[in-house]
Amino acid sequence: MSDNIEVYSDGKSGSEPSLTNSQSDSGLVKSIDWKQGVIIAMGVPILILPGIYDIAGTAWGLSIMIWTVSVLQGFCQNFSIGEMAAALEAPGIGGCAQKVFTSPNPKKFDLGKFAGAFTAWAYWFTWTPVIPIFTCTACDYITKYLEIGLGVTLPFDILYMQLALGVLIFSIIVFVGSKGLSGGAKLGLVLALIAIVPMLVVIAIPFTGFSTTGHAFDFGMIVENLTPEGWDWSTGDFLMIFGMFAYAQWCACAWESTATYGSEYKNPGKDLPKAMISAGLICLAMYFIVPFCVYGMLSPAQIEEWGIATLYPIALSDFGEIGLIVALVLLVAGMVMLIQTAFLGSSRTLYFMGHEGNMPGFFTKTNKNGAPIAAMLFQFAMGIIFILIIHFGSVGMILAASSFGFCLALGMGMLAFVVYRRSPRFKDLPRPWTAPRGWFYVSCFLMVYQFFILIPCLAYWCINGGIENGTFSVMLGAVILLLYIPVWFVLQSRKGKSSKEAGNS
Repeated sequence: MSDNIEVYSDGKSGSEPSLTNSQSDSGLVKSIDWKQGVIIAMGVPILILPGIYDIAGTAWGLSIMIWTVSVLQGFCQNFSIGEMAAALEAPGIGGCAQKVFTSPNPKKFDLGKFAGAFTAWAYWFTWTPVIPIFTCTACDYITKYLEIGLGVTLPFDILYMQLALGVLIFSIIVFVGSKGLSGGAKLGLVLALIAIVPMLVVIAIPFTGFSTTGHAFDFGMIVENLTPEGWDWSTGDFLMIFGMFAYAQWCACAWESTATYGSEYKNPGKDLPKAMISAGLICLAMYFIVPFCVYGMLSPAQIEEWGIATLYPIALSDFGEIGLIVALVLLVAGMVMLIQTAFLGSSRTLYFMGHEGNMPGFFTKTNKNGAPIAAMLFQFAMGIIFILIIHFGSVGMILAASSFGFCLALGMGMLAFVVYRRSPRFKDLPRPWTAPRGWFYVSCFLMVYQFFILIPCLAYWCINGGIENGTFSVMLGAVILLLYIPVWFVLQSRKGKSSKEAGNS
């Protein structure tokens, strides 16, 4: 069956979909297998790079436990998301929430419809900052090499380099992504081969003692700095720990992208669990060994000095000056891979919001390959805007603000799973794959955990010195999330007026 299809028979939002056997009822193409699903998510381990720096300043060696447990938490929530995505044929958390919370005959300003739309918006805010964050992180690694490795000082503000790199990367991703999701997976395979394996080599060499400088891993450094100086395990310290769990899950649980494509697998019943388990195990290994290596190689002062470029000095120690440039090119390639993952996820969230009437119909426009090209171009523009915000703020500030969106989206996603499992509307719905027995109660716990523990503790951690400009991060997160409320009400109001005028004509 050809992938060259149009989502809507008349090319307009709101018309009845014209489906083929290779389409889901959401209009997205069933084009990938489990291996491609894993490949698309393989940029996720790179997410740890800015997080290592930010969390190390608060928890130091304890961060190893925080990263590892966060990936295990990902297994629990991703199984719920995967089941819903495949059964409802909706793209991920936002798409599932819109289908679950929206009643069959919603009112003009229906609370359920709003809950689903707001969840999708929060999820969009989770992935969108990934695009500029890692564009800027890649720039930071490149400039570190130019300034320290080559002794070259940039003759212009780094902002120009960040914007130029952003335009280049975004253009390539939009071009490749326009070929369809399977085309994105092919690009992901190439980047995986040249980024993930070398990254493993960079962090594995210190354990062998074969580094060019003789600088080896020191387990004693982790033991000596297991917790920050002055910690007495007070209530405030525990609040800080859970705040870091909220921040870490933005990085460590992001392999939920394998679950969000539940409606786009050729055989969801077999492909979905294979993709989720494989991606989860890879991330579990990476999120343990990477911080374990970094905290055993660099002192707190060194991590503070290098900032988000924590792998630079380790790569230098491993390969020396000659091999360093190769290692840095491969790490930057991994960051590009992650940007691609974010582009695919966030553009599909916007696409389905438009499909459900929760964003302007513009976002439902696709090309002949079924790719949401209009949403991808919008992500291009937002990436440039967020680069400007990061330049005048910091990576950690945007990451923390985005973490509020992820906590909210995950909490609403777990609530959606609870409703989906208990609502008579979905009782007889075919389920290509079902989460393990008892997952209803697991989702109930995770919903409470997100809403009443992680969100308040994340605010506490930010405000009490977890990151630079932490108070502003809390405010920024709240503003961007709440900004959608008037947007949604305006959309519904206009839709109501259009329907009324059509009825009177």
